[in-house]
Amino acid sequence: MRYAMAIDVKKCVGCSDCVVACQVENNVHHGYCRDWVTETINGTYPQLETEIRSERCNHCDNAPCVRCCPTGASHIADGGIVLVTARKCIGCGACIQSCPYDARYSHPDGHVDKCTFCAHRVEAGQQPACVAVCPTSCMYFGDIDNPYSDISQIMKVRKWKVLAPEAGTRPQIFYLL
Repeated sequence: MRYAMAIDVKKCVGCSDCVVACQVENNVHHGYCRDWVTETINGTYPQLETEIRSERCNHCDNAPCVRCCPTGASHIADGGIVLVTARKCIGCGACIQSCPYDARYSHPDGHVDKCTFCAHRVEAGQQPACVAVCPTSCMYFGDIDNPYSDISQIMKVRKWKVLAPEAGTRPQIFYLL
Protein backbone atom coordinates (compact mmCIF):
# COMPACT_ATOMS: atom_id res chain seq x y z
CA MET A 1 0.00 0.00 0.00
CA ARG A 2 1.25 3.45 -0.94
CA TYR A 3 -0.84 6.57 -0.41
CA ALA A 4 -0.65 9.29 -3.05
CA MET A 5 -2.55 12.37 -4.18
CA ALA A 6 -3.31 13.63 -7.65
CA ILE A 7 -4.46 17.21 -8.23
CA ASP A 8 -6.19 18.22 -11.45
CA VAL A 9 -4.74 21.61 -12.40
CA LYS A 10 -7.49 22.09 -14.99
CA LYS A 11 -10.16 21.93 -12.27
CA CYS A 12 -8.43 23.79 -9.40
CA VAL A 13 -9.76 27.35 -9.13
CA GLY A 14 -7.45 28.52 -6.34
CA CYS A 15 -10.23 29.00 -3.78
CA SER A 16 -7.97 27.88 -0.86
CA ASP A 17 -10.74 25.78 0.75
CA CYS A 18 -8.09 23.05 1.04
CA VAL A 19 -5.81 25.37 3.00
CA VAL A 20 -8.52 26.44 5.43
CA ALA A 21 -9.78 22.86 5.90
CA CYS A 22 -6.26 21.72 6.74
CA GLN A 23 -5.74 24.55 9.22
CA VAL A 24 -9.01 23.81 11.00
CA GLU A 25 -8.68 20.00 10.93
CA ASN A 26 -5.12 20.03 12.23
CA ASN A 27 -5.28 23.03 14.58
CA VAL A 28 -2.57 24.84 12.63
CA HIS A 29 -1.50 28.06 14.33
CA HIS A 30 -2.61 31.35 12.75
CA GLY A 31 -0.07 32.53 10.21
CA TYR A 32 1.16 29.02 9.34
CA CYS A 33 -0.03 26.45 6.81
CA ARG A 34 0.64 22.86 5.82
CA ASP A 35 -0.60 23.40 2.27
CA TRP A 36 -0.96 26.41 0.03
CA VAL A 37 -2.15 27.44 -3.44
CA THR A 38 0.34 28.43 -6.12
CA GLU A 39 -0.38 30.20 -9.40
CA THR A 40 2.11 30.13 -12.24
CA ILE A 41 1.89 31.75 -15.65
CA ASN A 42 3.64 30.03 -18.52
CA GLY A 43 4.26 31.10 -22.10
CA THR A 44 4.94 34.35 -23.89
CA TYR A 45 2.41 37.12 -24.27
CA PRO A 46 -0.20 36.89 -25.73
CA GLN A 47 -0.02 33.08 -25.61
CA LEU A 48 -0.15 32.65 -21.82
CA GLU A 49 -1.47 29.79 -19.69
CA THR A 50 -2.21 29.99 -15.98
CA GLU A 51 -1.75 26.95 -13.77
CA ILE A 52 -3.28 26.91 -10.30
CA ARG A 53 -2.31 24.11 -7.97
CA SER A 54 -2.55 23.13 -4.33
CA GLU A 55 0.88 22.23 -2.92
CA ARG A 56 2.06 20.44 0.22
CA CYS A 57 4.56 17.84 1.44
CA ASN A 58 5.09 15.40 -1.42
CA HIS A 59 5.42 12.33 0.86
CA CYS A 60 8.44 11.21 -1.12
CA ASP A 61 9.60 7.62 -1.48
CA ASN A 62 13.18 8.90 -1.30
CA ALA A 63 12.64 11.59 1.33
CA PRO A 64 15.72 13.71 2.06
CA CYS A 65 14.03 15.06 5.20
CA VAL A 66 13.93 11.55 6.66
CA ARG A 67 17.54 10.79 5.74
CA CYS A 68 18.92 13.96 7.34
CA CYS A 69 16.90 13.89 10.59
CA PRO A 70 19.37 13.32 13.45
CA THR A 71 16.75 12.02 15.90
CA GLY A 72 14.48 9.92 13.70
CA ALA A 73 11.60 12.34 14.31
CA SER A 74 11.01 12.51 10.55
CA HIS A 75 10.05 9.04 9.39
CA ILE A 76 7.98 7.15 6.85
CA ALA A 77 4.91 5.50 8.35
CA ASP A 78 2.68 2.76 7.00
CA GLY A 79 1.37 3.58 3.57
CA GLY A 80 4.39 5.78 2.82
CA ILE A 81 3.10 8.82 4.71
CA VAL A 82 6.02 11.00 5.82
CA LEU A 83 5.46 12.16 9.40
CA VAL A 84 7.23 14.11 12.14
CA THR A 85 7.03 12.90 15.74
CA ALA A 86 6.95 16.24 17.58
CA ARG A 87 8.30 14.91 20.90
CA LYS A 88 11.40 13.53 19.13
CA CYS A 89 12.04 16.65 17.04
CA ILE A 90 14.76 19.00 18.33
CA GLY A 91 13.84 21.73 15.84
CA CYS A 92 17.27 21.80 14.19
CA GLY A 93 15.73 22.57 10.80
CA ALA A 94 17.85 20.14 8.77
CA CYS A 95 14.69 18.67 7.27
CA ILE A 96 13.39 22.12 6.35
CA GLN A 97 16.60 22.86 4.47
CA SER A 98 16.65 19.48 2.70
CA CYS A 99 13.07 19.65 1.35
CA PRO A 100 13.02 20.69 -2.32
CA TYR A 101 9.31 21.56 -2.00
CA ASP A 102 9.56 24.05 0.91
CA ALA A 103 6.87 21.98 2.60
CA ARG A 104 8.04 22.17 6.22
CA TYR A 105 8.03 24.93 8.77
CA SER A 106 9.13 25.55 12.35
CA HIS A 107 6.11 25.20 14.61
CA PRO A 108 5.82 27.82 17.38
CA ASP A 109 6.22 25.02 19.95
CA GLY A 110 9.76 24.29 18.72
CA HIS A 111 9.31 21.28 16.44
CA VAL A 112 8.92 21.00 12.68
CA ASP A 113 5.46 20.57 11.17
CA LYS A 114 4.06 19.66 7.75
CA CYS A 115 1.22 17.96 5.89
CA THR A 116 0.40 14.50 7.21
CA PHE A 117 -2.21 13.57 4.57
CA CYS A 118 -4.47 13.85 7.67
CA ALA A 119 -3.20 10.43 8.76
CA HIS A 120 -5.73 10.38 11.61
CA ARG A 121 -8.57 10.69 9.09
CA VAL A 122 -7.04 8.16 6.70
CA GLU A 123 -6.72 5.63 9.56
CA ALA A 124 -10.45 6.16 10.20
CA GLY A 125 -11.26 5.44 6.55
CA GLN A 126 -11.83 9.09 5.60
CA GLN A 127 -10.27 11.31 2.97
CA PRO A 128 -7.78 14.02 4.00
CA ALA A 129 -9.61 17.23 4.93
CA CYS A 130 -8.36 19.06 1.83
CA VAL A 131 -9.79 16.38 -0.47
CA ALA A 132 -13.09 16.18 1.42
CA VAL A 133 -13.88 19.89 1.09
CA CYS A 134 -12.68 20.66 -2.43
CA PRO A 135 -15.65 22.26 -4.24
CA THR A 136 -14.35 21.28 -7.69
CA SER A 137 -13.36 17.71 -6.71
CA CYS A 138 -9.94 18.31 -8.24
CA MET A 139 -8.10 16.14 -5.70
CA TYR A 140 -7.80 12.37 -5.76
CA PHE A 141 -6.34 10.44 -2.84
CA GLY A 142 -5.83 6.77 -2.16
CA ASP A 143 -3.65 3.71 -2.52
CA ILE A 144 -1.73 4.14 -5.75
CA ASP A 145 -0.65 0.48 -5.56
CA ASN A 146 -4.29 -0.64 -5.82
CA PRO A 147 -5.11 -0.72 -9.56
CA TYR A 148 -8.83 -0.25 -8.77
CA SER A 149 -8.46 2.85 -6.57
CA ASP A 150 -9.72 6.20 -7.87
CA ILE A 151 -6.20 7.63 -7.99
CA SER A 152 -4.82 4.66 -9.93
CA GLN A 153 -7.69 4.84 -12.39
CA ILE A 154 -7.26 8.57 -13.07
CA MET A 155 -3.47 8.25 -13.37
CA LYS A 156 -3.92 5.61 -16.10
CA VAL A 157 -5.94 7.89 -18.37
CA ARG A 158 -4.47 11.34 -17.73
CA LYS A 159 -1.09 12.89 -18.36
CA TRP A 160 0.60 14.06 -15.19
CA LYS A 161 3.74 15.65 -13.81
CA VAL A 162 5.54 15.94 -10.49
CA LEU A 163 7.31 18.98 -9.10
CA ALA A 164 11.14 19.04 -9.11
CA PRO A 165 11.65 15.59 -10.69
CA GLU A 166 15.37 16.35 -10.91
CA ALA A 167 15.56 16.15 -7.09
CA GLY A 168 15.17 12.35 -7.30
CA THR A 169 12.78 12.22 -4.34
CA ARG A 170 10.06 10.17 -6.11
CA PRO A 171 7.21 12.40 -4.86
CA GLN A 172 3.73 10.99 -4.32
CA ILE A 173 1.90 14.19 -5.25
CA PHE A 174 0.98 14.19 -8.94
CA TYR A 175 -0.44 17.05 -10.98
CA LEU A 176 -2.91 16.03 -13.67
CA LEU A 177 -2.48 18.02 -16.86
